[in-house]
Amino acid sequence: MSDDGAAQFAVLRHTDVGFAVTDGAGRLLWVNAALATLLGIPEDGAEGRSLHALMPGVPDCPKAGMVALLAPSARPQGHRWLEVSCTQLDDSENLLYRAIDVTAWRSRELEATQQAQALHRAQMLGRMGNWEWYLPDDRVVWSDALLDLVGHPPGTELDYAAYLSLIHEDDRPEFQRVVERALRTGGQFTYTHRISRADCGSELVFECFGEVVKDDAARPVRMLGTAHDVTQSHRLHSELLRLSEEDPLTGLPNRRALTRELERQLAAGSSGALLLLDLDNFKDVNDLRGHAVGDRVMRTLAAKLTGQLGPGQLLGRLGGDEFAVVLPDVDTAQAAALAEKLAAGISALPVVTGAAATRMTASTGVAPFGDGAGWEDVLANADLALYASKAAGRNRVTVYEPGHYADTVKRVSVLDRLRFALDNDGFALHAMPMVHLRTGRILGYELLLRLEDGDGPAPGPAEFLPEAERSGLVLDIDRWVLDKALDTLVKHPDSDLRFNVNVSGRTLEDADFAKFVLDRLVAAGVTPGRLGLEITETAAMTNLDAVRDLAEQLRATGCRITLDDFGAGFGSFVHLKHLPITGLKIDGEFVRGIDRGTSDAVLVSGILEIARGLGLSTVAEWVERPSQVDALARLGVRVGQGFHLGQPTPLKDMLRHRREHQIPTDAAHGLPSRRAGR
Repeated sequence: MSDDGAAQFAVLRHTDVGFAVTDGAGRLLWVNAALATLLGIPEDGAEGRSLHALMPGVPDCPKAGMVALLAPSARPQGHRWLEVSCTQLDDSENLLYRAIDVTAWRSRELEATQQAQALHRAQMLGRMGNWEWYLPDDRVVWSDALLDLVGHPPGTELDYAAYLSLIHEDDRPEFQRVVERALRTGGQFTYTHRISRADCGSELVFECFGEVVKDDAARPVRMLGTAHDVTQSHRLHSELLRLSEEDPLTGLPNRRALTRELERQLAAGSSGALLLLDLDNFKDVNDLRGHAVGDRVMRTLAAKLTGQLGPGQLLGRLGGDEFAVVLPDVDTAQAAALAEKLAAGISALPVVTGAAATRMTASTGVAPFGDGAGWEDVLANADLALYASKAAGRNRVTVYEPGHYADTVKRVSVLDRLRFALDNDGFALHAMPMVHLRTGRILGYELLLRLEDGDGPAPGPAEFLPEAERSGLVLDIDRWVLDKALDTLVKHPDSDLRFNVNVSGRTLEDADFAKFVLDRLVAAGVTPGRLGLEITETAAMTNLDAVRDLAEQLRATGCRITLDDFGAGFGSFVHLKHLPITGLKIDGEFVRGIDRGTSDAVLVSGILEIARGLGLSTVAEWVERPSQVDALARLGVRVGQGFHLGQPTPLKDMLRHRREHQIPTDAAHGLPSRRAGR
């Protein structure tokens, strides 16, 4: 054998590609080592054996291309994938077979296919997709999931211009600016835009993230990213933002929207007037005819008053039974005349229930405003005028005069009483139970402050707490409440006894308050989980950084932090994920009509979904009827509080009742627990 022949023979012996020569009947004349191994026979024992018997499925005559075979094997997998070809050897009848083991390649291909299918399924379930834009040839590759989202079948070729045409025309310029800036600066980018589906035109909202890839010369060569369909969450977010400036009962602008409009008018140098209208004795309507009638009257009034206003005049509901109107470009006489007209409209509206009918009246304060005034001063002046109308017998219109300020001196006596109460044990705490809606189990109590100094009729918390907050006296009051709560927990070491105490907005600004709470907890030896703090949504949004700092310090020790009255304006929605709180209290405005087929159920479901997503507990306020309990439980609300579940009762009475009846918080059927709160 020549040297060249020896070299070729050595290659055939050592290659991993199998070769064999057969005669026309398929009998082996020669095999190399690789094919002998694939066939599972010794190389020197192959001659004369049938290749078709050893490797079923091999072609019996020359064919173009390769034939794929699944051949038996002694390997752990039990088989091999082979690709076999057959060609004629020169002019003889002999055939040359070539066999390649592609098992590893097929396994990798199968794994890659499975991974691609899993990714596609995950993207479909998550309503998202990915894309890559190859810049040199302006070619964009879209995942099938993303093509499906925009209404195109899998495999559709869609260039950048075609995709751009689907984007909402109002969002297109910003989209292009973001892309162009990313191409200039490189790195990562994000944007949100609306897009129309190609097949039906329905509008979606995409949240997109991407990055630019550059070559060694720092030239952009590729852009890649993801698109996530956030239509549902965007709609919910938009609705919540709208509600942040809308009164949920009447649909009118709320306090936030109204004061912002007043501030805008003042910033523009406009002059005009602010009206404050307070319905006289409206509480009687709720007490005598029920909240359902009261709510209906409130909505009717809102529509009637709106119809009496002209262009540019804004009516809003400040809360409760109080309305306000911003009147730009009017003088005091015109404002007073309009106030009289609105009051006449209110008194002309009968409140009918059954055969009975009554008429309402309104007290109104008018405060002019002009260049240089602050909106807080204008609102305070209108409030002073309103107070004067009520003091003069109600059902009248009063225009603010500087002399009205003297009337506020009378209110100073409230602060004197509060200071005396702090020094002489004139405050008392009442406990209102928080109850598991399914079992009636009492899970804890909210502590409510009452003034019981014995000095004549006591103002309620709604009257004296705003004065205490304005004066700063609330800082001492909040600490007094916390001290009393911790002292009670020390004296009653029952681990099931838990208290929530309210923290004012002014106290949130006190940098030493967190240290005060932590020091008192350590000194008292109370398990932190037995104490919770409640912060109203309004206070939290006004003092966002302070709330975050306080919550981070206290939650680290195990204290519970609850955002109270959540949903009153929905202003905290966008900040909620950044607040280290443990729970939400659903504002009673959304609970009041939860059992009457209103949109409240939709909004409460949205709040619950947010809470579940963030791992927060929820408590529903203002539970006043059994039907509300059923409606809330169906939605998934577990805990509630309200007069139906247990009215506030003096703390000492509640503790005595628990001691006498040995009532644990997991009372068997709920009724004993509810009586414990009364």
